Amino acid sequence: MSKVSYYTAEGLKKLKDELNQLKDVERPKASQAIADARDKGDLSENAEYDAAKEAQGMLEMRISKMEEIVANARIIDESQLDTSKVLVHSTVKIKNQTNGAVMTYKLVAQSEADLKSGKISVDSPIGKGLLGKKEGEVAEVSVPNGTMKFDILEISRD
Repeated sequence: MSKVSYYTAEGLKKLKDELNQLKDVERPKASQAIADARDKGDLSENAEYDAAKEAQGMLEMRISKMEEIVANARIIDESQLDTSKVLVHSTVKIKNQTNGAVMTYKLVAQSEADLKSGKISVDSPIGKGLLGKKEGEVAEVSVPNGTMKFDILEISRD
């Protein structure tokens, strides 16, 4: 069963660019590496050939997975997002009840997640805990060492 993921136009373009790079550049390189290794003699004892075939298999698996992701990707119109509750592509300002730290995150698809730029995956524990919550509510997030509680201070879209 395939899972629909929501992306910004920019995020989907990056995904398609990466897929094209794999198909147009990496795939021919892998084929060439196999051909070069094959030219070196007996295939039964050729570790270079085995490694090249293994690398090609991994590359094809990655291409297949990315093609599936792109096929199931949908672009979300951020101007139409409901800001009354936390959804994919919402920007959420939260406060950790334990230490009082205030953080702002944008919830995005797994492949767009980048903690350094404040983008967390909706599939992450915090992302899952925030989804569907409204301003003023408390999100309880299960983490390996217990439960963290966050106050939802503000929901917006950027």
